[in-house]
Amino acid sequence: MERSEISRHEIAVFETLRKADGWITNREIAEQAGVAPRTARAHSLKLVQLGIADQAEVFPAHRYRISEFAAQRNRGYTDRLARAAEALGMSLSDRRGA
Repeated sequence: MERSEISRHEIAVFETLRKADGWITNREIAEQAGVAPRTARAHSLKLVQLGIADQAEVFPAHRYRISEFAAQRNRGYTDRLARAAEALGMSLSDRRGA
């Protein structure tokens, strides 16, 4: 599932989830991260598949949050996100997940 490159958008979605105080929708992720809704959906789903985010399949919109076990489930990828953010001059908060 991992690819070799991490984009600014993926880091922005990850950081938005880390900063969230609970569950948020892809629409909220897109607005807060400054990405297109389709991009938010793609990256939030990827983070769920990697075990970094949790998904609640509810109507009318699925909701997402960073898993409290993100670092334990996929420390390698959360470390890669942090290194990519540093290389791109972006900062990650010290909040939950990694």
